[in-house]
Amino acid sequence: MPGTFSQLLLHIVFSTKRRQPWINTELAPQLHAYLGGIVRSEKGTAYEIGGVEDHVHLLVRWRPDDPISNLLRNIKTRSSRWIHETRPDFRSFAWQEGYSVFSVSKSQEQAVMNYILRQAEHHAREDFATELTRLLDAHNIEYDRRYVID
Repeated sequence: MPGTFSQLLLHIVFSTKRRQPWINTELAPQLHAYLGGIVRSEKGTAYEIGGVEDHVHLLVRWRPDDPISNLLRNIKTRSSRWIHETRPDFRSFAWQEGYSVFSVSKSQEQAVMNYILRQAEHHAREDFATELTRLLDAHNIEYDRRYVID
């Protein structure tokens, strides 16, 4: 699309199914790298990926010609398959059904990257449900609390 110009920065957050702590310190670096590879293969750019045992955060530059839902479906499907194939003891691993995505202005890019890098420190003080509802509130996203934690 030669005449199309965009800067679509997205902060994406999703969790393991039932918030199970599957993403241990051994798996995390490999998983984050794999997620970045999926984003690249989908023609996006992953600026930062991090998280803790039960969820991940991604800061991604996405393209205007493909829905975000396609990206998330591919990320979850391909990473689940990779985990199941490479970790026989993780056969029960699954991602939650949904996800959260927030637009990020270019001026806030570094702040979001720093936030993602400090997830372990952050979650020593705040659990995932509190974090997610705070993000939803900050972005004025309406939600039913029953579906925040699945």
